[in-house]
Amino acid sequence: QVQLVESGGGLAQAGGSLRLSCAASGSIYTIHVMGWYRQTPGKQRELVATASSGGTTNYADSVKGRFTISRDSAKNTVYLQMNSLKPEDTAVYYCNAGGESGMSIFSRRNFNSWGQGTQVTVSS
Repeated sequence: QVQLVESGGGLAQAGGSLRLSCAASGSIYTIHVMGWYRQTPGKQRELVATASSGGTTNYADSVKGRFTISRDSAKNTVYLQMNSLKPEDTAVYYCNAGGESGMSIFSRRNFNSWGQGTQVTVSS
């Protein structure tokens, strides 16, 4: 099992900044992709940004130029730097990681794990 623990959410004013962190732990062999998604009440969870092990990043159009995703592969950690925040960025932000678990080749499994979510609220 792979667990994800997020931190860094909270309250910010419009135009302000917040930084989210997510650390993965467990029997991790490799993580291919780590990313952030967000969800507001009554809406589907949507992609915010992802970062692959090869360094490729992908952003939702709504956050391009304002948010930056980064990874520390040695620490199995992903960050989301959020600048120029807008009220419409208010949501619960979820960390996601996909890869392979199990240190032995006999126990190797694919995994796709989610964090518990962290609230980000941006006031106008």
